[in-house]
Amino acid sequence: MNRDRVNRILARIPTHLIVIGTILIWVIPTLGLLITSFRPVQDVNTSGWWTVVAPQNVSGPYVQYCASCHGADGKAIPEADLSDPNLIARYPRSLQLMAILRQDINGKPHMGDVPLPTSQEAADIAAYLRNYSSGQAGTARFTTSNYVDALVGYRGRASYFQDCREGTQALDLKCNASDLLNPRGMGRAFLNSLLVTIPATVLPILFAAFAGYAFAWLHFKGRFLLFAILVGLQVVPLQMTLVPISRIYAQLGLNGTFLGVWLFHTGFGLPYAIYLMRNFLGSLPSDLFEAAYLDGASHWTAFRRLVIPLAMPAIASLGIFQFLWVWNDLLVALVFLGGTTPVMTYQISNMVTSLGAGWHLLTAAAFLSMLLPMVVFFSLQRYFVRGMMAGAVKG
Repeated sequence: MNRDRVNRILARIPTHLIVIGTILIWVIPTLGLLITSFRPVQDVNTSGWWTVVAPQNVSGPYVQYCASCHGADGKAIPEADLSDPNLIARYPRSLQLMAILRQDINGKPHMGDVPLPTSQEAADIAAYLRNYSSGQAGTARFTTSNYVDALVGYRGRASYFQDCREGTQALDLKCNASDLLNPRGMGRAFLNSLLVTIPATVLPILFAAFAGYAFAWLHFKGRFLLFAILVGLQVVPLQMTLVPISRIYAQLGLNGTFLGVWLFHTGFGLPYAIYLMRNFLGSLPSDLFEAAYLDGASHWTAFRRLVIPLAMPAIASLGIFQFLWVWNDLLVALVFLGGTTPVMTYQISNMVTSLGAGWHLLTAAAFLSMLLPMVVFFSLQRYFVRGMMAGAVKG
């Protein structure tokens, strides 16, 4: 008996290892992205996210190369006071710092017999000196500035709050609540995504519920052929229709409008939505509808009093699928709305410049875009499995 039990346990190990490995593959990068989104930009640029669990040591390269002459506090040489922010402002990056370290001082090498630091060490020293001279050395390892900067679309020399305190009006910001609707920020993009996603989710579900009831319980000629055509439309790639529909929209004046995006998402969401709703409603007991019809109920009454309450699992499943698909869509929004009315997927790509700067904002913007889909999924997930299993087969 014990031997059989051991064999069963050993037989489960490969499955457990695969499950655990899959979870780690998803969780570790996501955890790293989350931690990075809360780290100050100086720390993001100089160290990996995993260093948050290590003892804080912001001055290691400085102690190795500079402390012997300038002192631990940087004030040992008055004419080169490293705690002076005006002096440090001349050397914002490692290139400027390396240039001054290569110069001679009183006819002797700047570093003496000490070898020059590497490019990464010079970058660490420059970052430390910026923090130290501005009074930020040893500050907290986590900040919400990345999220604030992403929301208002701020890409100044420091954080939005810091520059507002110092009176800097970069990027025409007013330093008040109206900046949340800045066209360059994620706040405006969040509202645009809501304006796109909510109607583009409700309309397919509404039309699919009516069509699913008609295909399941209304007997009319050609309904099976029409249903087969609808199912077949699921294989049509949406990329095939972008150009012809764009031309039609141009003639109707719908390019660049929310209505055009709503109609496009509704049209491509309907085939699968009708397929799921028809199979789900067809699996309901016919006695319920026969009893309702015998009591004098019309199709509208049966639909409103019976179908809608019983179909909530399928409606919730459709809501999750359609919401996530529209919310995460970039192609359709880019083609029909463009950059004049940016949604979150479009605005995220603008967080990073062409030279790769500002990607600390990208991490915060990514989690801002994930927030609402997670709320929708977890609030409806209890219906999810029930709706998918019930709509998969008829019986």
